[in-house]
Amino acid sequence: MTTAGSFAAVADAGSLNLRAPAKVNVTLEILARRDDGYHALRSVMVPIGIEDEIVVRAAERPAFTCSAGELAGDNLVVRALAAAGFAGAPVAIHLDKRIPVGAGLGGGSSDAATIVLAAMHGAFGAPAARDWIAVARSIGSDVPFFLTRTGALVEGTGERLTALGALPPWWLLVVAPAVHVDTGDAYRRLAAARVEAPVPERPRSGSASLAVVEAVQRGDYAAAVANATNDFEPIVCAAYPAVDAALTALRDASAPHAMLSGSGGAVFSLCPDEATARSLAARIAPPAGARTFVVPFAHGDAWRGARA
Repeated sequence: MTTAGSFAAVADAGSLNLRAPAKVNVTLEILARRDDGYHALRSVMVPIGIEDEIVVRAAERPAFTCSAGELAGDNLVVRALAAAGFAGAPVAIHLDKRIPVGAGLGGGSSDAATIVLAAMHGAFGAPAARDWIAVARSIGSDVPFFLTRTGALVEGTGERLTALGALPPWWLLVVAPAVHVDTGDAYRRLAAARVEAPVPERPRSGSASLAVVEAVQRGDYAAAVANATNDFEPIVCAAYPAVDAALTALRDASAPHAMLSGSGGAVFSLCPDEATARSLAARIAPPAGARTFVVPFAHGDAWRGARA
């Protein structure tokens, strides 16, 4: 079994075992809506130690299966294989889904990026010279981020990436309530709220996201949590009581930090070390049906060769 670190060709190794990490947004600034209908954003995203597993095996004909039956149809894994130029490759792919779905943790995008990274490194045969960021962007706006395999400042509509390099040894308690938050619905609610109460323009200089970039690169935990922000948080909490209950549970347990990830519904507390995260996990009373995860920041070396 080959690990994601070596990406030996499936045809030679017989099988390939890939890991697709989740992410959290330490910041998420939703900026003006563009002429193409997309919103510009600035966000500091960081991969974390909740992972889907993707097993790729040589096969006579293409096949895809998933541990979550409802995701076995039009899955981003299959779309990513086609976008990378290997539609119809003779491989059987099984996705073991461990990242909560519809939680703002980017599981589907990470699965897709993991397939693109495998293709880049020759897992399915010799890859053509391609703009791999553009390939990833064609699949979904969060997919380019996951090519870096480290934290990144993400701008534009997800295509402009500044990798943060090696990450500090911080940990998180993630609480994923039993609710699926639709990203399109979150954007519609945010747009409606801004019609009622327009927000001022936020120049790049002095933004919360740039402050968090500097804090992460310095390992300054206090500055990171002081500048952490998510524009979706009040909107999603008002619309989804289970998300609000999860955030309340973190705060009631005296979490050192608590916020929404992405458009939700997962929430998390960023902690300075493992002991703090595990102590918080022992104190919290999460909402019924919620899943909790105590995990570190996670990063690999792909960012050294990533080009945005």
